[in-house]
Amino acid sequence: MRDIKMLLAVLVCSILFNAAPASAHRPFIADDPETDEELSVLTPAIQASAIPTVPPAITGEPVVDSPRNLLAWPQDVQNSVPDLTEPTANRVNDLHARISDCDFAVSTAGNYHMALRELWYNVFLPNYTSDLGLKNWFYITSPPITLDQIKNSIVTIGNVSLTCRPQVAVGPLAFINQLKAAGYTTGSAAPVFHSRGNVLLVKKGNPKHIRSVWDLRRPNVRLVTPNPVTEKSTFDNYTQSLYFIAANDVQNAPDGWDADRLFNSIFNNTGMGGDFDRDDDRGRHDGVQPWNKWLIGTKIHHREVTWSVAYGRADVGVLFYHLALNAVKNFPELFEIVPLGGTADDPQPLPGNKISSHYAIRIQGSWTPVQQTAADRFISALGSNEFTTILTNNGLTR
Repeated sequence: MRDIKMLLAVLVCSILFNAAPASAHRPFIADDPETDEELSVLTPAIQASAIPTVPPAITGEPVVDSPRNLLAWPQDVQNSVPDLTEPTANRVNDLHARISDCDFAVSTAGNYHMALRELWYNVFLPNYTSDLGLKNWFYITSPPITLDQIKNSIVTIGNVSLTCRPQVAVGPLAFINQLKAAGYTTGSAAPVFHSRGNVLLVKKGNPKHIRSVWDLRRPNVRLVTPNPVTEKSTFDNYTQSLYFIAANDVQNAPDGWDADRLFNSIFNNTGMGGDFDRDDDRGRHDGVQPWNKWLIGTKIHHREVTWSVAYGRADVGVLFYHLALNAVKNFPELFEIVPLGGTADDPQPLPGNKISSHYAIRIQGSWTPVQQTAADRFISALGSNEFTTILTNNGLTR
């Protein structure tokens, strides 16, 4: 009798699950700024008990991959925080400036820079500000720096210093909540976009034949990620995606491998075992030993990861789909995308692949009428139909 009751309970659970509407099985993306901004594509709850909930702690030492043999010229402003100078893209040595009187300024997370540039020049400036007479403006597309930017009244790139307080900030929810807690914001946060998950970026032709996260276990495959200190939020998004994709894909795991061993082999210099490639002698030539599979940049991963894959020491990088798409569009001769679900043209994130969301919020300040109007109109432009089209064309979604 007891066995019959247990069987009936299993059947009821199965019927309830299969009878649920299709939407109940889809990944949930929240527009409510009070919810988590990064959500995984979930497996059905009936399977969830078999999925690990936390990746192993990271104890390995990454290798910084950046251009070598560059002269470190002194900067006009020393020890500025934040300082966005980095060697692969942001070096300004022969323009010396200090800008302190701005009609409008925006401080934003930079991973959607390609979409923001299109909005700014093609929509916002001509259609939203033509009557305001904006002359001095800037926007920053970097890791979220608004807290330090406001606190220290400066941001530096090479020998250019900007001291204008931004009127608007854009970034992931945790960053927005930090600004709120510091008392820097006014009004509520407005949702701007959601990502379409993460992918792998490889050299054109995919010379290492990387097809899935399981190929990252190979000793002759080096992975480059964001810096875990300067870009912690994105680093966590990417590394957790790799881990939970593997945890949801145990049926395709190579013999003896699981998500923990994969994660440790990349980030903790362990788990290689007998798979060590004795013919991999790159350490003799580029200073990185074969067991150092994990490379990082310094501070701006949407510039540095692509450089590392193209010209540095990485074989593969993990990126938001929209960043990888932008790299392929701009440098089709250098890169191609390995999707983590779906195709390179139509990603369908695998279970465990994290979705990132960004929000915009106004910053408190003693603004002029022009500055206040520009901020209000920029928020409107971010929510416009024109920007929805731009986002779609650049691999993002509402």
